[in-house]
Amino acid sequence: MNIEYLTDIIMLLAAAVIAVPLFQYLGLGAIPGFLVAGMVLGPSGLGAIENYDEIAHLAELGVVLLLFVIGIEINPSRLWRMKRLVLGLGTLQVLVTGGLITVIIHQFLDLSWKVSLLTGMALALSSTAFVLQLLAEKKLLYSDYGRPAVAVLLLQDLAVIPLLVFVSLLATPELSVGEDVFFALAEGLVILLLIVVAARYVLNPLLKMLSRFGSPEIFTAFTLLLVLGTAQAMERVGLSMAMGAFIAGLLIADSAFRHQITAEIQPFRGLLLGLFFMSMGMSINLGLFLDNPLGLLAVVVALMAVKFATLWPLSRLFGIRRKSAVAAALLLAQSGEFALVLFALAHGMGLLEDLLFQHLLIVVMLSMLATPALEKLARRIFLAADGGKAVLPEIDSSTEHEASPVILAGFGRMGHRIGYIMELMRGPYVAIDIDASLVARERAAGRAVYFGDAQRPEVLSAAGAAAAS
Repeated sequence: MNIEYLTDIIMLLAAAVIAVPLFQYLGLGAIPGFLVAGMVLGPSGLGAIENYDEIAHLAELGVVLLLFVIGIEINPSRLWRMKRLVLGLGTLQVLVTGGLITVIIHQFLDLSWKVSLLTGMALALSSTAFVLQLLAEKKLLYSDYGRPAVAVLLLQDLAVIPLLVFVSLLATPELSVGEDVFFALAEGLVILLLIVVAARYVLNPLLKMLSRFGSPEIFTAFTLLLVLGTAQAMERVGLSMAMGAFIAGLLIADSAFRHQITAEIQPFRGLLLGLFFMSMGMSINLGLFLDNPLGLLAVVVALMAVKFATLWPLSRLFGIRRKSAVAAALLLAQSGEFALVLFALAHGMGLLEDLLFQHLLIVVMLSMLATPALEKLARRIFLAADGGKAVLPEIDSSTEHEASPVILAGFGRMGHRIGYIMELMRGPYVAIDIDASLVARERAAGRAVYFGDAQRPEVLSAAGAAAAS
């Protein structure tokens, strides 16, 4: 057994156990804690990690599981309910912000249009994991500024499909920028169509058959098989493992089994994702930041200013109130984990030079560290709109009562009666039941009933128990 490799893993776990709770206590979140822990142990810090390459390969599985879970969270029915903000505001934010940053990068850094476009679109994305966590903690997911922020994040998550394809196509030098973009969008649409067909005619019947065995181990094994198998298949056809995992998540997104599968994969995802962020932290060259701290901080401020200056007027264009628009724009002004994923993938393919890659990592990390302060400022501005009083989350018809559903643990005789009463009251509810046949029958009737073991806290958490009314 390789004792040095085991020692490195022990040091990484120890650093995470120390750094993450500390950063959460300071209100900075878990992701910056993982990044800083990696920097401390990496070559720029203590230099304690000797097997960085092996750990980086293991950390790639964290990206795979992150994109799988993000894919699950892109629920097609949810996208349709919020279609005006998601497809309208979200699309404009990505295109306008990404285009503006692309032009600025091309002019000031003298990079090719291909690399500028990749960098600009990646920096236009915000941190889904970080922002949703902060909004959920403050119970503002469905507030006047939480809803547009969530809508933009949903579209950004969906934009990962063409961006991952675009990175793969950039490795084909004979294609022009226009051809790259066209093929990326076309391939993204084809993939979405294949997802719909595969989910309806292959995956759901297979999951229904497996659920009859009643063994959580089977679901865990099948989930890992689905994620890793799809990831490897995509890599074999010239795309990326991250792309494959994202597709696997989309396959599950509108399935009756999504909560159970999310519960099975969550422990693996959390641990390996933390390892990915620590590997990103280890790869950062702190010497470059110390050589020019003011210059890099100025770039971070400029990036956040551009993102704020584009999202604020766009939000107003879609009828968001003035202070809510300001709050949403502030909340999404940072760059996020998808930028780290895209930059790491592009660097691995030789599309980004080492120096540019390092600078981009530093900029993304600093912008993420600024997120808690931006969230506090956004919340203060939002609350000031009501004279400083506490603002209850508002619900409108566009969300179809999506906020704070009641969770029914079981949908048998009593659960069915309660569900019927909730329907008469037009109250939102989500039911969890272990009987796959019952779930299939009730879903065919249009009810929000999902397969899962309601006795497991992880399943209830995946169903939204933390925000349930």
